[in-house]
Amino acid sequence: MANITKKVSWSSRADESGATGEGTPLLNGSELPKYSRQLSGGGSIFQIGRLSTVDLEEEMTSDEDSLRGRPKEIPHNEKLLSLKFESLDYDNSENQLFLEEERRMSYMGFRCLEISRWVVCGLIGFMTGLIACFIDIVVEKLAGVKYQVVKQNIEKFTEVGGLSISLILWAVLNSAFVMVGAIIVAFFEPIAAGSGIPQIKCYLNGVKIPRVVRLKTLVVKVGGVICSVAGGLAVGKEGPMIHSGAVVAAGVSQGRSTSLKKDFKIFEYFRRDTEKRDFVSAGAAAGVSAAFGAPVGGVLFSLEEGASFWNQMLTWRIFFASMISTFTLNFFLSIYNNKTGDLSSPGLINFGRFESDSVAYNLYEIPLFIAMGAIGGLLGALFNILNYWLTIFRIRYVHRPCLQVMEAMLVAAVTATVSFAMIYFSNDCQPLGPDHAEEYPLQLFCADGEYNSMATAFFNTPERSVRSLFHNQPGTYNPLTLGMFTLTYFFLACWTYGLTVSAGVFIPSLLIGAAWGRLFGILLASITSSGSIWADPGKYALIGAAAQLGGIVRMTLSLTVIMVEATGNVTYGLPIMLVLMTAKIVGDYFVEGLYDIHIKLQSVPFLHWEAPATSHWLTAREVMSSPVTCFNRIEKVGTIVDVLSNTSTNHNGFPVVVHVAGSDEPAKLCGLILRSQLIVLLKHKVFVELARSRLTQRKLQLKDFRDAYPRFPPIQSIHVSQDERECMMDLTEFMNPTPYTVPQETSLPRVFKLFRALGLRHLVVVDDENKVVGLVTRKDLARYHLGKHGLEELQLAQT
Repeated sequence: MANITKKVSWSSRADESGATGEGTPLLNGSELPKYSRQLSGGGSIFQIGRLSTVDLEEEMTSDEDSLRGRPKEIPHNEKLLSLKFESLDYDNSENQLFLEEERRMSYMGFRCLEISRWVVCGLIGFMTGLIACFIDIVVEKLAGVKYQVVKQNIEKFTEVGGLSISLILWAVLNSAFVMVGAIIVAFFEPIAAGSGIPQIKCYLNGVKIPRVVRLKTLVVKVGGVICSVAGGLAVGKEGPMIHSGAVVAAGVSQGRSTSLKKDFKIFEYFRRDTEKRDFVSAGAAAGVSAAFGAPVGGVLFSLEEGASFWNQMLTWRIFFASMISTFTLNFFLSIYNNKTGDLSSPGLINFGRFESDSVAYNLYEIPLFIAMGAIGGLLGALFNILNYWLTIFRIRYVHRPCLQVMEAMLVAAVTATVSFAMIYFSNDCQPLGPDHAEEYPLQLFCADGEYNSMATAFFNTPERSVRSLFHNQPGTYNPLTLGMFTLTYFFLACWTYGLTVSAGVFIPSLLIGAAWGRLFGILLASITSSGSIWADPGKYALIGAAAQLGGIVRMTLSLTVIMVEATGNVTYGLPIMLVLMTAKIVGDYFVEGLYDIHIKLQSVPFLHWEAPATSHWLTAREVMSSPVTCFNRIEKVGTIVDVLSNTSTNHNGFPVVVHVAGSDEPAKLCGLILRSQLIVLLKHKVFVELARSRLTQRKLQLKDFRDAYPRFPPIQSIHVSQDERECMMDLTEFMNPTPYTVPQETSLPRVFKLFRALGLRHLVVVDDENKVVGLVTRKDLARYHLGKHGLEELQLAQT
């Protein structure tokens, strides 16, 4: 075995004080990582995980400054990264086994594989649509029963007195539903908390998030989101559909369930990260399509969050899955509504038709729309900042499952109490016409033939409330009602996002924006003489909804198309695009998007599209990790077992080197082999001596590696006897002989583009003689993207 020593040294865990265990949670985890800080020679050294490097604030001497004009050693902000997360192996390992299999396959075999990919995408879309249909029907039934019971109770006690009983009933029903949803998430599958979009963003980015695409996660996600929405929380069921679609894709594409230990012996060729990640992209797009009835928006979402190495056929397959998903949901909902064949419900959220004649906009309104985008950016930044500090509080103090369940129940009870109080003290009574669209009109203290307008906003599912704000006639809401609703729902939604329940933020954001957008339209109509003609409240409710959602999540391209498809009117494409761009620009000035904040808080090595703008003076030599643990092409089994068992390193990729016979020169690179491959080789005892002694020994095939995927056994479960430790293992047939390499003087932006565009997990850094000097991984690049400002910000939050 060869050890190549270079600038950044690996430190053993025995040297780390207070960092014996990795405490970084998953994306919905419970505690912050613990790190140690040491002083050495006047400069602060952060020992995080295994890398020890110099802090950015270390001062340079004048000689150093004149010599290079930059620090001698660039800091690795490992403090911002978790050791729990590893990269996906998107790049195929083109070893001899892989090439032999590909060369044996005929043209017809490749055609059959392509047909299989289309079949899998069709199944993904169909099953995602069915899940969306199931969630929609169950939520509608449960919420309908709850609101009907509470409505009858309120009407009963309005006459005889004792409305406090109605309040208690409402709070108890909400808390009961939310308690069930919180228990199954907190105690059975914590990764199912939230919308799941940050996790899927990371997966599409190339990060392997533990347990994110398992069957158990899907079951808990579906059950949890039903309970959350039925429990009256300020949440939506659309965001979790993206996660649900991704889980469906990951399961269907593998042709087996590792959770149920059932193998259907189909789609075995797709059991690798390359294929699985492409199918997960299709599943995420199908989830967007089922949620919003926006198949094109779903494709753009996967493209925006995924990687740049897509091909045309993959894009078509993703679009096919999206179309099948929205058609399946549409078809089965038409059967449920006794309107078979009436395909008028393309998604879980239906904005309704915006007719051009009634809500057309004029050129002079565009500056008003841009101003609303700026307001949405400001409100979105405020929302994200408040939620950021709430999340920090939860990570520190609300980290036990029982406390998480209690907090969720508290929020449910407070939501019911605030809603009841707002309805009780509101005197906004509107006439109840024969063609009213209110599902549960509540009279309360209004006169006969009238209903409480505030109850329309609170006493309903969020999706119906959004639709009523878009399409109710002018005069349906008075400004005070909309202002109070916006204020209270804003803080309720901010408090709710991040609870240990399955829930999304899309619909609450739309509802908040629709409320203040409609208020904006009403005020415009009141201050201008002709405002009542062109300042339609529904039109400004739509623009406000887009501004608020864009200000919180900061998505631009995909969200524009989603909103246009959901409204069914391409006329609003330009205003929505301008609003979303303005909201993002204004919001980014203050803080990142909500999903990016939660990704950063959980220390995920997320790679953005581009390298930092000021990174051209950095080279591969300064960002790489070293020393590099290498293996010889024919290596001793005991050496391999010892390296894989070393918990202080836990490397996942190892360069393979070869020594020149009769020469003392350092070994040269000849390939790269993965930890998972070595474990399979050890499990099957692929040793040189055994191969010679057993002439009938079956030759290892790619099927053996695919059968072990994705849950490769840990090295501790592999038994190697003392005699076997003395055997030799020939890695020639199994290593990738053509790994991607770069010279050590390659600039960081070039390394970043190569790594990001090809979906690499390891990039070997070599010198002029092809000798290994370092290794670049995802974490080496991700830690530099944040830079000094990101380090200081996270230090402040975690102090």
